[in-house]
Amino acid sequence: MSVAPSLPRLHSPFLSGSSSRHSKLALSFSQKTSPKIRSPPSSYPAIRAIDLDQNTIVAISVGVASIAVGIGIPVFYETQIDGAAKRDNTQPCFPCNGSGAQKCRFCLGTGSVTVELGAGETEVSPCINCEGAGSLTCTTCQGSGIQPRYLDRREFKDDD
Repeated sequence: MSVAPSLPRLHSPFLSGSSSRHSKLALSFSQKTSPKIRSPPSSYPAIRAIDLDQNTIVAISVGVASIAVGIGIPVFYETQIDGAAKRDNTQPCFPCNGSGAQKCRFCLGTGSVTVELGAGETEVSPCINCEGAGSLTCTTCQGSGIQPRYLDRREFKDDD
């Protein structure tokens, strides 16, 4: 009875096992016998060493730090917003010093505007900006006299 030539064996540093098992397996395929139930190998292929250079370590560190910052900053702002909503705001408005009104910039708070017509003639008329009142409602605090919190300033009112 002649035996067909055996199949070539693959050698890999990741694979472990006896060579006799490989030769028996090759022999069983060459004789075309029914397949036998094999037991699992004693050890599976494994990576023996992970080779990480400095650039790879830096890239992994930057990625982890970016994820931490991307999650941490929104969480920080949410906790600050929640804490600020629980506290009363008593800080006086900076532009109007807590009065709720600002001096008109057009008439400088007098309520009237003096216009020189020429040849020594002058005309005094009520200020068109403040309608002669001399002051305007503070645009920062909307007349409340209390400095709004940073995130409260983003509320825009539609006056139309």
